[in-house]
Amino acid sequence: MNNVLIRIIMLAVIGGLIGYLTNVVAIKLIFRPINPIKIPIFNIEIIGLIPKRKSEIAKNIGEVVQNEFLSMDEILENIITEEDKNNVVDYMKTKIKLIVNEKMSYMPTAVKSMVQGYISDIVESEVRKSIDELSEEAIIKAKTRINIQQMVETKINELDLDTLENIIIQVAKKELKHIEILGLVLGFLIGIIQGIITIFI
Repeated sequence: MNNVLIRIIMLAVIGGLIGYLTNVVAIKLIFRPINPIKIPIFNIEIIGLIPKRKSEIAKNIGEVVQNEFLSMDEILENIITEEDKNNVVDYMKTKIKLIVNEKMSYMPTAVKSMVQGYISDIVESEVRKSIDELSEEAIIKAKTRINIQQMVETKINELDLDTLENIIIQVAKKELKHIEILGLVLGFLIGIIQGIITIFI
């Protein structure tokens, strides 16, 4: 009975180690080797998943960022808000009031107030209209000039593979560790099952 138990425990430990090491190697192979290794006998080339598909990954990340996280329309909508427009109009009104008071100091207060009111109305309608037109023009130009997807894609492609590997490992460190431990647990359980099966064979 003791021999059977020892055999099951040994198979469980070996299975656990195999499962753990297999997953560790599999995770490493996502990033390594960085440079292709050719095996002439089998006519195959070994290279890590990330180095092999770096451009494709960069493109996909760029698309996700642009479509899901940083919509160009949403960014541009927040560049010039209604509050910004109101601040510009208020600033213009204040400046005009000061200029009218300075340049028309010799005129009666009633006339100055009338002029200021008239100019303020013009500023309110015309300046706001001009700001809206400039905003629309700026947004149109920005949409043609700024490509978030391209910017993200370029930045990722510019990263060297060691830096990219470190970033991915930092982001997914916990999940990768879970995969390694899962390999250990599954291997251990499979070892126990194999040990029990050998008893009945």
